[in-house]
Amino acid sequence: MIRALLCLIALAMPLQAQEAKTPTGETIVAGLSQNLVSITTNFTGSEILIYGAVKREQAIPAGAPLEVIATIQGPSGPLTVRRKERRFGIWMNVDSVNIARAPSFYAIASSAPLAQALSETENLRYQVTIPSAIRAVGIAAEAPDAPVFLESLIRLRTESHDYVLSENSVKLLESTLFRADVALPANLTEGEYKVRLFITRDGAVVDVHEESITVNKDGLERWIFNLAHEHSLIYGLLALFLAVVAGWGASAAFGLLRR
Repeated sequence: MIRALLCLIALAMPLQAQEAKTPTGETIVAGLSQNLVSITTNFTGSEILIYGAVKREQAIPAGAPLEVIATIQGPSGPLTVRRKERRFGIWMNVDSVNIARAPSFYAIASSAPLAQALSETENLRYQVTIPSAIRAVGIAAEAPDAPVFLESLIRLRTESHDYVLSENSVKLLESTLFRADVALPANLTEGEYKVRLFITRDGAVVDVHEESITVNKDGLERWIFNLAHEHSLIYGLLALFLAVVAGWGASAAFGLLRR
């Protein structure tokens, strides 16, 4: 009898853990308009449609409304942020800070203001906001005003549309159906882009869903990229040949115009 009771308790523990993760029984069912983006010579950017629904095991809970947050994160890597100052009549680098990891592209779309849809505790846990997605541990020892470098990085990449925050842009219908449109710029870095979807209530994350988008070069762009990286000597000779031909062609054209 005791052994049977212990078995029932053991079987109930994973179920209780799962219910603690999603106490409202709400889960995300979602998809993307495309999972592959090809960069060609005439590529001017793309737009990703994120759509889905909230699957429930029971009626919509009363109380705080449901919110949806979508993020798209591009490949991350280390970088150095430098500050220039005018000294002796010329501009020169005077200070620099090394960032351990920063995404090449990061976009956030939400159905409500981010501070309302996500608590600071959950943001630290899932690293949703742009500053939290950048790993800048230890930069304080590199410069006395290190946070200014991080702010400058975010400002510059926001101006170039590499970092995007679109609050109130996710369309949420009756707390069930949702869609978000995220624009991808023309200067995308090749690689895997991670898409994350969050549904939250009262700032707490109820469920998380992940997808991925592959961005790669195609056509002439792919051929030039492979040639430069796999056959650098041939690429260099070809570039030199094209430069000579272009120079000769320009010289011949000017000679004809003078006549």
